[in-house]
Amino acid sequence: MPEYEFCDVYVPRGVSRKAATRLLTDHAEYGHWELDRLRLYPDGSRRARLRRRIIRQIRATW
Repeated sequence: MPEYEFCDVYVPRGVSRKAATRLLTDHAEYGHWELDRLRLYPDGSRRARLRRRIIRQIRATW
């Protein structure tokens, strides 16, 4: 089973949908994150949980 690291991103209620999409897209493109879950609150704010896979390298023994 793969291991993941997580990053929580809070988007305040005054931010437009387009700006929030751009913010999450930048995280995905440059930080190699993917969207794990997104929660929209009644006041209009959003909380996104991003994840990316942890790649462990095995040491080579000679």
